[in-house]
Amino acid sequence: MINGKKLVALCTSRVYDPQIHGFIVRLNERLKEEGYALLIFAINSDIYWEEDRQATEKYVFDLIPYQYIDAAIIMDEKIKSHKIAKKVISCSSDYSIPVVVADGRYEGASSITYDYEKGFESVVRHIIEDHHVKHPHMMAGHPNNKFSESRIDVFKKVLKENNIEFDNSMISYGHFWAEPCRLATRTLLERDELPDAIICANDIMAITVTEMLIEAGHRVPDDVLISGFDGYDEIYFTSPKITTASCDILMLADYTADVTLKALTTGEIYNESITPTFIANESCGCPEHSEHPHILRDWFKESFARNNDDNRVLQLITTSMQMSGSPGELVLPLRSYKTDHLVAVVDRNVFADDGNYFTATGGKEKAKEFVMIYDDDYPEQYNEESLDLTGHYEFTEDVLSPSVQSRILELTESGYPLIFNCLDYMNRPFGFVCYFFRDYYISNYTNTMGVTNAISIGIGGYANIQYQRMLLHQMDEMYRHDALTGLYNRIGFQNDFKKLRKHPKNYKKKVTVLMSDLDGLKYINDNFGHAEGDRSIVAVADALFDSVPENSLSTRFGGDEVFSVIFGECDPDKIIGDIDAFLVDYNSKAGLPYDVTTSCGYITAVLDDAFDIAQAIKAADEQMYKEKNAKREQK
Repeated sequence: MINGKKLVALCTSRVYDPQIHGFIVRLNERLKEEGYALLIFAINSDIYWEEDRQATEKYVFDLIPYQYIDAAIIMDEKIKSHKIAKKVISCSSDYSIPVVVADGRYEGASSITYDYEKGFESVVRHIIEDHHVKHPHMMAGHPNNKFSESRIDVFKKVLKENNIEFDNSMISYGHFWAEPCRLATRTLLERDELPDAIICANDIMAITVTEMLIEAGHRVPDDVLISGFDGYDEIYFTSPKITTASCDILMLADYTADVTLKALTTGEIYNESITPTFIANESCGCPEHSEHPHILRDWFKESFARNNDDNRVLQLITTSMQMSGSPGELVLPLRSYKTDHLVAVVDRNVFADDGNYFTATGGKEKAKEFVMIYDDDYPEQYNEESLDLTGHYEFTEDVLSPSVQSRILELTESGYPLIFNCLDYMNRPFGFVCYFFRDYYISNYTNTMGVTNAISIGIGGYANIQYQRMLLHQMDEMYRHDALTGLYNRIGFQNDFKKLRKHPKNYKKKVTVLMSDLDGLKYINDNFGHAEGDRSIVAVADALFDSVPENSLSTRFGGDEVFSVIFGECDPDKIIGDIDAFLVDYNSKAGLPYDVTTSCGYITAVLDDAFDIAQAIKAADEQMYKEKNAKREQK
């Protein structure tokens, strides 16, 4: 709890999936009745138990503010990662926070599980005992997978009880997925005689087997009965509709709410079990059956939302962000109907100009300093003038960091869930997006994946391009400037002078070329070393650069000679006096066993088509040598 607000964190994936969306709606309404706000931490893909697979979006689960939440809920079979579940349970334990695992079981957490064996047994018994099948076949999942093996055991058990002898030819392995199931079904179709029923370990394989049998000219269910398992929404859109056992998502939501509220009250750990609901349907010859029409409606809406022209808008947002010239300009493309109801929060170090945030390696990574760069409710506050990335903040690396806390808590007052996605680029997380929809429209939930991806690529691309620009600028500076003095070299001078001589503000106006040459360079080199000679050249260059107007082109001509081209009216004698004064001050402070002095010469002309810069430099050089010779004669 924080500031009187009671918070529950939900860890899940793919909030736009109609079943998960249905779970969220039911769970939130139940928790809201008891005064709790729901914070959803979501990835947009399943890990599929590949624990070592690089999936940077998992960072969203590191953003849970354990010090403030009252309970955590994990949708284990949706995230499909034991590492994530165990980490959430461990972190929650540190703060004595109850954890409820929906569709999974872990030590130290309450759990709601489906009795898959019992649910699958109801399907197998219906096919064999109610339809009197004598030659059944099973399309199992992965070989040696515990879920697949347990369903095979159920299949064998029911066969034995019905005096049907089992042999290994009655099992194929479709790996729970469409493509490997197609391969297994092709092999099955090559047999001389087909089974009279194919009992599939999940609905995806049942749909695939049905499609392939029909394509091969067989009738379902007249020639072969088909059944599935899991109760995927897609079974209601097939022809024929698939017989299955439904792991009812709304029932799971109610059980989850009940257990969470009990655990919050008592602090006890609870273990509940749900038996999947058997659903007879057309694929086994039973009458048509449909269920949860509102979830089916959402399934259609979600499918439609994924295939519209809005992706083009997101691409334009991403491109505009990448090509921006500053962080304030970067956020302007977020003012779009596609980015309604979101807050964007990033590590402000993304915008640091001293390196590339996404390619930096080595050393311990700094804790992120989260700042809000966009809020859809107040877009006018985020632009070039008002975006503040440098203010003094306190930071914690979670979604309730003090820098953004008050706004996030304010958003919980709507009564609708807040959805958090990780922002990541080049496999490095750098912030999060908070979606604060004030409705349950699945089309909004569907947009989250595309919008999160667009913002991630937009900001990441911007940071990379800015870094490339910085490197190009540095290379250009190295190419155009003298390494010792920092003044232009000859190439740099020639390139800029060509541009400036034809500029309207300079053309046919007065121009002065002023040459300055270090006195006694050979003496300094011979008696004090070349390093001291270089030091003296730098002092003369600094004196020149400091004394001429800002719009001048100051250049190292070669050796110890430097010059400036001064556009417009100026007083060359005063400039020379300023150069001498600069060096007098330098000598008094440097305390060297020698004095740095310079001789200067200049010419003034009109910058028209007849003006020859080479001749002007030569003329100024001649004037400079007259000054140098005059000094020698005075000694």
